[in-house]
Amino acid sequence: MTTPAKTLTELNKVVVAFLNRPRQKGYVYNFSSLRDSFHLLPPDNPLQQQGTEVEFKEVKAVFFVRDFVGNHEHKPNPLVVEPLKHGRKIKVTCADSEILVGTTEAYNPQKLGFFMFPADSECNNLRIFVVNKNAKGVRFL
Repeated sequence: MTTPAKTLTELNKVVVAFLNRPRQKGYVYNFSSLRDSFHLLPPDNPLQQQGTEVEFKEVKAVFFVRDFVGNHEHKPNPLVVEPLKHGRKIKVTCADSEILVGTTEAYNPQKLGFFMFPADSECNNLRIFVVNKNAKGVRFL
């Protein structure tokens, strides 16, 4: 069991995209792809509550975000990848047909998942953890 975070700066803001239910916003602390689950802390009072356990088998992706509001007016071109910052260009097609484009340094289909960095540096996502078995397709660009 890990020691809980003491301050908000130790937490990461995330939006969890589930396979069969609406997305959920919250915070994570000590997120690890080496476990089968993680704890999602509530966005309103994360330091005072236990949070809920989320199993990766129920998740499409975990979006690490700048803020919970985002910019709904921002319209990125998903096919344009800005100059390489991290690894190889990649395109992920999710089971619900959502397309994620960016770069990755650690794609391995044998692992639980991998981190990717979004192609559009102006979007709200800082990085995305994609669960391999819940992706419909992964292709290097």
